[in-house]
Parts: sequence; C-alpha cells; structure tokens
Amino acid sequence: MTVGELIERLGGELLAGEPATLLAGVADVTQAKELDLVFGETQAAADKAVGGWASAVVVPLNHSLSPGGRMAVIAVAQPRLWFAKAARLLAEPLPARAVHASAVIAVDAHLAETVSIGPGAVVGHGAVIGDFSRVEAGAVVGDGVVIGEHCRIYPRAVLYAGTVLGDRVIVHAGAVLGADGFGYVRDAGDGSYTQFPQQGRLVIEDDVEIGANTTIDRGALTETRIRRGAKLDNLVHIGHNCDVGEDVVIASQTGISGSSTIGRGAVLAGQVGIGDHAHVGDGVILGGQAGVLSGKTLETTGTVLWGTPAKPLREYLRELATLGRLARRKKD
Repeated sequence: MTVGELIERLGGELLAGEPATLLAGVADVTQAKELDLVFGETQAAADKAVGGWASAVVVPLNHSLSPGGRMAVIAVAQPRLWFAKAARLLAEPLPARAVHASAVIAVDAHLAETVSIGPGAVVGHGAVIGDFSRVEAGAVVGDGVVIGEHCRIYPRAVLYAGTVLGDRVIVHAGAVLGADGFGYVRDAGDGSYTQFPQQGRLVIEDDVEIGANTTIDRGALTETRIRRGAKLDNLVHIGHNCDVGEDVVIASQTGISGSSTIGRGAVLAGQVGIGDHAHVGDGVILGGQAGVLSGKTLETTGTVLWGTPAKPLREYLRELATLGRLARRKKD
C-alpha cells in the first residue's frame, strides 16, 4: 500500500514526503528498513525515528520535527493506535481459502462459500460458519456451533456444542470454549457429589480475542457471555454463568469463578482471582494477584486496586508499610 492509501483509510496529515511512497510492513525503529513504517509517540522517539531507514513515520500532531525529503511523515492524534491499524492493513494476505481434503465436515453443516477449513479440522452437525472465516488445522467445531463472519479459529482450539461466536472473533490455539462448568451438588448424607446440569450456552460477541489455552465454560441453565471487544490473554479461565463486559482486558492466569460479572472497560492484570457471584464494576483496574472475595462488589472506577481482598493501591501500600514497621519493632 502507499502512504496516501493509508491516510485515506485511517486519516492523518502528511507533513513531508510523497503520498505515493510504498510501504510493505511495520517495524521497530531500531530494525526498520526501506518500505517499513515506524512510529514515535514522544518528541525524542519521533526524532529517532526520522533519523532511521524507514520509508515513513507516524508522529504526534504537536511534534516539531525537521525531516529530510526522503521519509514520509504522518501526523495523527494517536500514533501508536494509527500504527497498529496500519499494521493490520499492511499484513501479508492469508493463504487462499479452501476446504482441506482431510477435514471432517458433517453433511448438514452450513459453510459459506468463502470459508477455509484446515487439515484434520472437524465441523459438527448443524454448525454454521460465516463468510471469510477460517478454521485451522485440528480445530473442533461442535454440533450446532455458530461462527460469524471474518473469524479465525487457530489450530487445535475446541468449540463445544452450544457455543456462539459473533463477527471478527479470534480464538487462539488450544482454547476450549463451552466446556461444562465446575458445578456440583453435595449429598449431605454420604458426601458424594452430583453434577448440577451444565446445559446452557456460551456467547462470544463481535471483535473478541481469546488467547491460547484459555478456557471459558458454558452456562449452567442460562448462558455465559463475553461482550463486544473484550480481550483475553493466554491461560485465562472464566467459569459458568459469568458476564464479561465490553472492552474488558484480562491478563494471563486470571481466574473468574462462576456467576461473576465484569463491567465495561475493566482491566484485570495477571493472576487476578475472583470468587463466585462477585461484581467488578465499569472501569475498575485490578493489579496483579489482586483478589475479589465471593459476593463482593467493587465500583471504584479508574482507581487501581491491589491485594486480597482488593483495595485501593495507596491503602494497600500503607498497610504493607505498617506491617513492615511492626515487624522491625518486634525484631528490635
């Protein structure tokens, strides 16, 4: 693509260089070469980028650069975001779409003509896969699963029956979607356990990305829902009947117990643990290894919470300092 075509698609102002400048990909400033696009979010970073070998650089609107004539300079409000969107447009096209001969596809599955199915993949009875979606090698799409348009199911992911995906959903390798939740009823007499019915569905809305080896359980009697734009890292677990809000970000090794809800725009850092029937409100930020007790509600928008039970970071640090002073006093 050319710089001019990118600006037409993404906006921005060309401050120097030619709109006909060709770009083939993106790169880090330290490794960029001709035909690469780079970015600089600060004045220092922009200066460094302009001094490199890339063909174009994205800089903030308020920059004060004096570039040479070779490099195209594009000014935008959010350089990192513009760069990320440009990277998607410049990415190499995926292989041609086709159904591999070794794929196993039920006779009553409904596949759009533009669907791609990889080697050894399985598509179950009554499954529906929309236009331009890809199911890659060894992935399993269970009976009645619905996959929207422009989705990508990476190798060896498993979608159990009753799972519904919207459009532009990405499911990375080894993820398991729609397995039974961990719900049992204990016999008070002999202590044995009987599974509570796990017959609900899992709904993944548009533009969700699910990391490798992440697991999300189906609802017990109702549904589990991951709402539009949520991003889940590798090795995340979400229990049955949970509701994860729009644009939520969840980092690796976080576990969310059943029937909990996460509000819109919340951020959960690595190894966060959330008990059952808890509620994390809109915009709440939970730092690494924070814990939310069962049934607890957190509604502190924009404040970073830490510790177990989770509390504002400043309060958490004060308590740590107090404990440190008490320990030193006891030692003395």
